[in-house]
Parts: sequence; C-alpha cells; structure tokens
Amino acid sequence: MISIDPYIATPDQPINLQDWSTDNTGTFVNKSEIKEIRKQNIKLLRGLQDKLYALDRYSLLLVFQAMDAGGKDSTIEHVMSGVNPQGCQVFSSKKPSAKELDHDFL
Repeated sequence: MISIDPYIATPDQPINLQDWSTDNTGTFVNKSEIKEIRKQNIKLLRGLQDKLYALDRYSLLLVFQAMDAGGKDSTIEHVMSGVNPQGCQVFSSKKPSAKELDHDFL
C-alpha cells in the first residue's frame, strides 16, 4: 500500500500550496500500477463508506479546489467511482450564505 502520510495535514501544520508541484505524482511511475492500486482503493473505500454509514456518527469531508478546467470533475469521478452516491452530499462552494458563515469549519 502506498503511504499517504506526506499528504495529510494536521491542525498544527501550516500549509503552503507553493511548496507543492502541480505535477506531483508521488511514488507512481506508470499508469498500469496506478490502475491496479486504484481498484484496490475503490474496494477499500466502498467498505469504509459502509462502516461510516453504519456508525451514523462520523462523516468525511472532501474539498476539491481548482480553477475552471483544473481537473476537478475527472478527479472527483475517479475518487468517488467506488462509493454509493446515496451516501454522498455535494455542495458547490460559491459565495457563502449567512448560514454557512456561522460554521467555522467553512
């Protein structure tokens, strides 16, 4: 399994996007390797979604941010291809409403 540790942010760790190359592919070398790992991760993600749903206590927030034509749609398609869409909610991040501004996590 590939380590995702370099991509995990913690509350005490400042993030500067300029430190990250836009063409960063991590340790992946060829597409066939990526496709196989993606299949394994889809199975894992499907099982984790079932557990989160069964617990009915926690949720997962995924934030995709990029300029128009920045690849968000295809990234979301790949990442979310293995999950049940009935267990997902999608929100567009336009100008926040007054209600959204009340939530500090936004």
